[in-house]
Amino acid sequence: MEYVVSVVMLALIQYIWFTIEVGRARGRFGVPAPATTGNELFDRYYRAQQNTAEQLIVFLPSVVTSGYYFDATFAAVLGLFFVIGRGLYFQGYTDPEKSRGLGFAISMVANSVMILATVYAVGLSAIG
Repeated sequence: MEYVVSVVMLALIQYIWFTIEVGRARGRFGVPAPATTGNELFDRYYRAQQNTAEQLIVFLPSVVTSGYYFDATFAAVLGLFFVIGRGLYFQGYTDPEKSRGLGFAISMVANSVMILATVYAVGLSAIG
């Protein structure tokens, strides 16, 4: 489970970085706190961070439970895919020239597979 915990910490560090980037974007685009809108480019940073927070709510229990009930290495690898996906998502969302679709898909698939692996493992153990 050490790898799983390491990936969880990496995801949290990434989220802190996204939060710092939102703060920097406030200054760059002239959006004083507590405003959460006002400049389209700032809005992109803010929404990318908020969407990541929403996905962390799914990711954290998924990676921990799939690591515990299914396989820790499997969960850690998928957790890395989640982190990579969120990085691509953040880049794609904050740059109007890019797309956030690939990053969204990678992180969503990683979460979904971890959930399914957990349900499978828990179901097998319940059967017998």
